[in-house]
Amino acid sequence: MKKEAIKEYLIINGEIQNTEEARVFEKIEKPPIYEVIRIIDGVPLFLEDHLDRMFDSADLIGFQIPRDEKDIRKDIKTLILKNNIDRLNVKLLAADIDKMGKVFLVYNIESFYPPKEHYLNGIHTTLFYYERNNPNAKVLVTSFKEDVAKALKEKEAFEALLVSKSGHIPEGSRSNMFFVKGDKVYTAKASDVLIGITRKHIFNVCEKLNIKIVEESIHVDDLDKLDGAFMSGTSVNVLPISSIDSIKLNSINNRIIREINQAYIEEMNKYILSHKDEWR
Repeated sequence: MKKEAIKEYLIINGEIQNTEEARVFEKIEKPPIYEVIRIIDGVPLFLEDHLDRMFDSADLIGFQIPRDEKDIRKDIKTLILKNNIDRLNVKLLAADIDKMGKVFLVYNIESFYPPKEHYLNGIHTTLFYYERNNPNAKVLVTSFKEDVAKALKEKEAFEALLVSKSGHIPEGSRSNMFFVKGDKVYTAKASDVLIGITRKHIFNVCEKLNIKIVEESIHVDDLDKLDGAFMSGTSVNVLPISSIDSIKLNSINNRIIREINQAYIEEMNKYILSHKDEWR
């Protein structure tokens, strides 16, 4: 795979190395397990959830991660301090490399956070017909990533909504999808998607707000009946969708989406504040 690490240092199996000199990426051929964690004010957001998901992904494909949770926390803290990180994404990657064995990498990656205009105006999305083989395991498949990138460029879209063979939309190419009809929010069943960390916390805030979530995938034929939609993800939080191909949605003015977004931001800020001392 291509080298994607930025900043001066990265960590390989617990050892600090110079990013420019690292040659490990070109040796990774098998799809690796990975997690991307957002650093805000020096704090890895919802770290416990990310680590739980990474170890669950490894179990699903029978892979033994060569670092335990305590070691990984230490690696992340070392990287944050060495690279002087305040706001940037950190990627955890576990792979099995020929002649090297199992490796665990911790490094910074280029991070895009949507500008304020995206939240004020909503984003344009497009349909992409594709079905994941194992949606619950977060494994990097390069060909899929490249095909989606091509489609997004052609359609000038921010995200692609994946459409299954049956015509249902379980998730986005790099996000979870939520659709609003009346006073209810619809999203795919946990067994049909990669369970996003932001998704988990959206469920929490909806419970507090007494907003009903129905775990049911929306069919493409019903998109024009929606009152709104939004995507969720590590780098985007809750991002309203203004259009799906030619279908227009008034998501930015939807009361339910606004309430969910505000409550999620509050939960995120509360987590950062309560964990700041741990990461200094």
